[in-house]
Amino acid sequence: MTERYVLDLQEVDEMQVAVVGGKGAHLGGLSRIEGIRVPAGFCVTTDAFRRVMAEAPSIDDRLDQLSRLNPDDREAIRTLSAEIRRTIEGIAIPGDVAAAIIRAPAQLGEQAACAVRSSATAEDLPTASFAGQQDTYLNVVGPTAILQHVSRCWASLFTDRAVTYRQRNGIDHRTVHMAVVVQQMVFPHAAGILFTADPVTGNRKVATVDAGFGLGEALVSGLVNPDVFKVRHGEVVAKAIAAKQRAVHALSAGGTQEVAIDSQRQEEPALTDAQAVRLVQLGRRIEAHFGSPQDIEWCLVDDDFQIVQSRPITTLFPIPETDDQENHVYVSVGHQQMMTDPMKPLGFSMWQLTAMVPMHEAGGRLFVDVTRRLASPASRAGLLDLMGRGDPLIRDALETVLDRDDFVPSLPDAGPGGPSAGGAPAPIETDPAIVAELIERSQVSIAALERDIRTKTGPSLFDFLLKAFQEHKRVLSDPLSMQAIMAGMEATWWLNDKLQEWLGEKNAADTLTLSAPDNVTSEMGLALLDVADVIRPQSEVVAFLQGGVEDEGFLDELAKLEGGTEARDAIEAYLDRYGMRCVGEIDITRPRWRERPTTLVPVILDNVRNFEPGAAERRFEQGRQKAQKKEQDVLSRLRALPDGDQKADEAKRMIDRVRTFIGYREYPKYGIVSRSFVYKQALLEEAERLVQANVLPEKEDIFYLTFQELHDVVRSNQVDDQLIQQRKDAFRSYHALTPPRVLTSDGEAVTGAYRRDDVPAGGLIGLGVSAGTIEGRARVILDMEEADLEAGDILVTTFTDPSWSPLFVGIAGLVTEVGGLMTHGAVIAREYGLPAVVGVEQATRLIRDGQRIRVHGTDGYVEILP
Repeated sequence: MTERYVLDLQEVDEMQVAVVGGKGAHLGGLSRIEGIRVPAGFCVTTDAFRRVMAEAPSIDDRLDQLSRLNPDDREAIRTLSAEIRRTIEGIAIPGDVAAAIIRAPAQLGEQAACAVRSSATAEDLPTASFAGQQDTYLNVVGPTAILQHVSRCWASLFTDRAVTYRQRNGIDHRTVHMAVVVQQMVFPHAAGILFTADPVTGNRKVATVDAGFGLGEALVSGLVNPDVFKVRHGEVVAKAIAAKQRAVHALSAGGTQEVAIDSQRQEEPALTDAQAVRLVQLGRRIEAHFGSPQDIEWCLVDDDFQIVQSRPITTLFPIPETDDQENHVYVSVGHQQMMTDPMKPLGFSMWQLTAMVPMHEAGGRLFVDVTRRLASPASRAGLLDLMGRGDPLIRDALETVLDRDDFVPSLPDAGPGGPSAGGAPAPIETDPAIVAELIERSQVSIAALERDIRTKTGPSLFDFLLKAFQEHKRVLSDPLSMQAIMAGMEATWWLNDKLQEWLGEKNAADTLTLSAPDNVTSEMGLALLDVADVIRPQSEVVAFLQGGVEDEGFLDELAKLEGGTEARDAIEAYLDRYGMRCVGEIDITRPRWRERPTTLVPVILDNVRNFEPGAAERRFEQGRQKAQKKEQDVLSRLRALPDGDQKADEAKRMIDRVRTFIGYREYPKYGIVSRSFVYKQALLEEAERLVQANVLPEKEDIFYLTFQELHDVVRSNQVDDQLIQQRKDAFRSYHALTPPRVLTSDGEAVTGAYRRDDVPAGGLIGLGVSAGTIEGRARVILDMEEADLEAGDILVTTFTDPSWSPLFVGIAGLVTEVGGLMTHGAVIAREYGLPAVVGVEQATRLIRDGQRIRVHGTDGYVEILP
């Protein structure tokens, strides 16, 4: 009976997390790896913890109270956690449990010094490391002290930070149990941490060793700066030796103390280069055993390394899977589509099936492999040019990779590099009828999809959808559509380049494109102003909406109010045209406005409050006149130059061209999202049938399956519940990861830089995408539903896709962390004449909500004002 309270480390492996916790399971696994030395020891199992918890029934009530607390209520958490800890430490350990624990250290020696370490069942997991959440006690001597510290470890499951961490991560306190690891104490010459991947860049080929004298506690607690060794391919490629003034040593009677290091030794390396390389070789063996990069605690005793901990590094961005060992360079799709949040499996798999180029998933994000295009000089130049115009940080990151001569192979131009990335389609006439025809083609195709999908269910729906995806791609790759998009973009570039060269005008096209026709996204923002015009005079409706609308059926409630029918009809008409849109709309699983119309209520109320009737028409007309005036000004100034008539004629031709085609730039995305919503509605009906047949507990579970997996479930009427749960856990963990603009197959997240010296000190550098300078109050808004804007505010957010444009009508300027010259936020900012700077790294952290800022949309930087 007693054996289950204590297990020797040699009996344990990583499959026994439920019995010995994450740390114990990993140590057991480590001790089984050939050539890896782990200090001898044993685990006090979770059975012992449960037995002790059962001795104090009062803890149950306190756990109930704890689970009801808000994670931000620090004071209440502190008080209640302290009570629970005191209770646990005060429980007398039952005799048979205590006997088992006391018997175990005998094998280590009666008065052996031990390390007593917490090992919770929810720590050192692939998606949540819980590092530093529970306690470790060093140099514990004698059975009485060991029992006392085992109790303290049990209690440390309820430290304030451990409780808050679990609450923030949605982990039930009752599901986590505490084991304790007791190991023979080692008294090292040096100790530290080994990361088998570079924790800063993510590079899996570069290991980082942090080393200091004495026990590793000095490093972990931040008492000293460590020596740092970078090791790649078996050699030290960089090192920094720190002045190590202090160390932590064990005391003979138990416990530890800080000691000063002799001044002659402070600058000595804690490890030789050869030792650092040998340690990394051990780390690679451990990494291979566990199957992922590891964060390893080590000790050096008599030139022999002992490993006292290994856990997965949870902060690394995953690498797309490939079936070769070649080098690859990936560019983020999310940074170009203005959606850097993780996507659910159904979302990214359907985007992959309908995209024009192969896309690879990692961390819930999509990437395009550009290695081949970088390898051939001709296609490389085109790709870099296109990327540089869109997002200079991506271009700079790609150039950083290219500067490493050995990473991207060089192919001859005739090789399989594919067509030049910047290769423009053949030019077309400047004819508004082309745009009208393209829009008509798209509408006809979507109408056919809506008509034909209605009768399809079960496996035949999936067969139909696979054909629909081919039609989707055909519409997207329509040569005429590509020509129209490129015509608008190239005319913009031509105007900006030539007018700067001839007149010294920066970003002149920004004003010349104001209120361009046929822009479905800017029309969407103006149309919501018209909705506000219908609602504004109806005081009952305004009061109802201001009361906080949470029920998605609120439109039916409106009809019961005076003026409510007109209000409902106006919102319904808006949803008929734009209801397929939402934030993060490239992910089909995101709730659309038609599914969640309450999303629009705060924006409608802002429009009611901040605008006068007829604002939409006035706004559009003002922009049109401003563009016209700019055109006249530019042309008259050009005519005064040498060869002025010719220059003016060329510019006039390009102005007409940009106004004809630039609005269409937004239409293909509108078509994609319209089609996607039709797919989604059909798949949700299929999900409803699966719920009725008890195959799935809830409809939204299909979002955690890829399209192919869902197809299989519909065919077989069977689903792997465990797979769906794993996907939910993984998706939750992906939110903590920041997707890189450029990622290599070594796992390195390559961050580009703006190579500029024209920005004042303290200025936040970005890409100016819409000309003008504006000062105002910064509103840092991460969720459109929480927008509360006043006239003159400047919107600061991570990214804006088309769904944000209803907010654009009410703001004075825009700052985003992600974006490029031709991404949606930039196009709409120019349409509305809003000074805008995008690609400002960490803007939402560096700018505080409510601060006054100045946005330099022409010069591409932001100032935080005193």
